[in-house]
Amino acid sequence: MRVSLKDVAELAGVSVKTVSNVVNKYQHVTPATREKVQRAIDDLGYRPNLTARHLRKGRTGIIALALPELGNPYFAELAGAVIDAAGEHDYTVLLDHTQGSRERELLVTQGFRARVIDGLILNPLELEAEDLAARTDTAPLVLIGERRYDLPYDHIAIDNIAAARTAVSHLLDRGRRRIAFLGARGDRASQPAHLRLLGWRTELAARGVPADETLVAPVEGWDRADGAAAMAALLDAGHRPDAVFAYNDLIAIGAMRVMSERGLRVPEDVAVVGFDDLTEGRYGAVTLTTVAPDKQAIARLAVESIVGRLEEPKTPGGADGSGAGGNVRHGDAGGAGDGVGHREGGAENGEGAVVPRQLQPGFTLVERESTLGRSPTH
Repeated sequence: MRVSLKDVAELAGVSVKTVSNVVNKYQHVTPATREKVQRAIDDLGYRPNLTARHLRKGRTGIIALALPELGNPYFAELAGAVIDAAGEHDYTVLLDHTQGSRERELLVTQGFRARVIDGLILNPLELEAEDLAARTDTAPLVLIGERRYDLPYDHIAIDNIAAARTAVSHLLDRGRRRIAFLGARGDRASQPAHLRLLGWRTELAARGVPADETLVAPVEGWDRADGAAAMAALLDAGHRPDAVFAYNDLIAIGAMRVMSERGLRVPEDVAVVGFDDLTEGRYGAVTLTTVAPDKQAIARLAVESIVGRLEEPKTPGGADGSGAGGNVRHGDAGGAGDGVGHREGGAENGEGAVVPRQLQPGFTLVERESTLGRSPTH
């Protein structure tokens, strides 16, 4: 027989409303009461009917996450973090694979699943501002990734310039001066590469080291083979660096493979820093120093932005008062001490709409063997 809220309330000696408040994670319940209700829930094996709960609110309980490349370990790890964060709010995640295609990105933003999802988290590569400005779907939209848009949607991305400067500074501190950048791109989907290259140039200039543009190696894609090709091209052209800052870990791993084939030692001959802190980088023959974006914070902020916007009362001017496709700023998802930077946003405009936020989760530099060398115990 299915256990009901009433059964839990009777065992705990509280009202059904109190049990509902505990199940729905409302804050205004005393710790003692919450503990008593939770004990009754555990004893009876009560499981909430999440579908019914969402339907009562006119929702499906599903958030869509649209990513450009699920085969890339970074996006796979980020997807797992989003799924975990959504689960904390009793939401299920529907994954979309856009393959970095403008047509597929347009499809997911234009409401083709409007009756299936409550909100969309999107990492766009090809969409332009006018594409998103023309969006008519009223489901909340949150943007992740480094492409910037002056649009009424919350955007969550780390500070790529600061992160790149941290990586280059680490290499300079290790005495390296001929620092290559692997990962330059010329297409419109490459804004993160532009920002990281700018960080490379900025830190070199700040430290009084001339930026040797012959050490900037372009890539066709973001995978291991692209890093291998870029490193081989540098060496074949006689532009040997004493350090490499790679756009991402996969490019760094490909470059390290070529160095090994050419008889170059890491880090003795060439120190290497990657970006993303992929699990793969921790288990190579030489472990990889890398910039580690806070993927958990990116996921948490994205989900909390969607959920918070869904909880906002509906007001005139748009689906939820924004007048621009369903995005209203809610209370800070992070809070003091969470390593999240809150940039611009928060003030209402003259029509009552609220400016969206630019949120910057933190990052750390994880130092490993590719710059530090092996410890004496190895």
